[in-house]
Amino acid sequence: MSGPDGSEQFVKKHDFVQPRLYATIGLLAVAFALAGCDKPASQAAAPPPAQVTVAQPVKRTVTDWDEFTGRFEAVEEVQVRPRVGGFVNSVEFTDGAIVRQGDLLYVIDPRPFEAVATQAEGQLSDARAKVELAKRELDRGLSLVQTSAVSEQVVDQRRQALQAAHAAEMQAEGALKAAKLNIEFTHVTAPLTGRVSRHLVSPGNLVQGSDNATSTLLTSIVTLDPIYIYFDMDEATFIKYSKLWFEGRRPSSRDTANPVQVSLAGETKPSHEGAINFLDNRLDVSTGTLRSRAVVKNTDLSILPGQFGRVRLIASAPYEALLIPDAAVATDQSRKIVLVVKPDDTVEARPVSLGPLDEGLRVIREGLKPDDRVIVSGIQRARVGAKVAPQTAQTPAGGKS
Repeated sequence: MSGPDGSEQFVKKHDFVQPRLYATIGLLAVAFALAGCDKPASQAAAPPPAQVTVAQPVKRTVTDWDEFTGRFEAVEEVQVRPRVGGFVNSVEFTDGAIVRQGDLLYVIDPRPFEAVATQAEGQLSDARAKVELAKRELDRGLSLVQTSAVSEQVVDQRRQALQAAHAAEMQAEGALKAAKLNIEFTHVTAPLTGRVSRHLVSPGNLVQGSDNATSTLLTSIVTLDPIYIYFDMDEATFIKYSKLWFEGRRPSSRDTANPVQVSLAGETKPSHEGAINFLDNRLDVSTGTLRSRAVVKNTDLSILPGQFGRVRLIASAPYEALLIPDAAVATDQSRKIVLVVKPDDTVEARPVSLGPLDEGLRVIREGLKPDDRVIVSGIQRARVGAKVAPQTAQTPAGGKS
């Protein structure tokens, strides 16, 4: 029944609309839930393969070199000292200049020695006069002894007097030669060709001269071309070289001038060449090293004694090797690895045994084959076991063209 205001019909109509509204809300909720489930699925889609650059190892003939730190020393070095004493008159060279053998370096006042030479000349003249007198007296005695005017004893005395006069003459000649040598020694000359140091004594100073180390040091001279470089070889390297020599794979530096390459401080490539010319006869017991020496050309005189240098010594006979860029080598804990792309374009970590650098490329002794595709660029994007999109390098082994 309905009331006079129609309230009963209103209640029935409201009861019918409410269930339909709830059903619509439920369908919308389900739809939103399904839409939310589809969103993570699209986000989890696999990324595209990483772009990497690959190259095959370079195969060529190489020679191993070992590097050592060495110090240059002059082949010859002389300390210039006077052989006579006196006052220095002049210095005849420029500090630090190149001097030739025989060039005048210092002049010491020669006047005292000239006076001694004049005195020696007078003594020699006196001695020669006595020799002439003794000769004449002996000749007269030999003539008179035939007529028995003088005895044999007198002749013997005159013969002995002539011998004494000859001895005095020789002594006078020696004294004169010594005096002339002293005059010559007042001109101090360069004993060899090389670079002279600064002058240590100025004009007007008194120097002491002698044939021993008590004489005054005037300056020093060192030769520059060629020049020595000394370096120490560790015991393990020496044993390695000895083994190679016994196997006939490397000549010994004791009987062969094995070549060396030398680079100076700040240089990335060797700038000078030389050869080994000395190995010591024993190892240093305190350091366990063998002192070695190479002679190096220094035609431009750019190297000075006392400089440091890096010595590259030939360490093997020529052999065929595989090489890759050094940047392609990675470290996995205690081993060295390279990333190789397999035929299915997945990445594999390959342990390798490294050799030395040769013209910017690293020698690989073990672990690679000539046809392997090595990742040389994009290593940080590659993952072991994951697929990659390899691109072949423009130049062999990914090097610079």
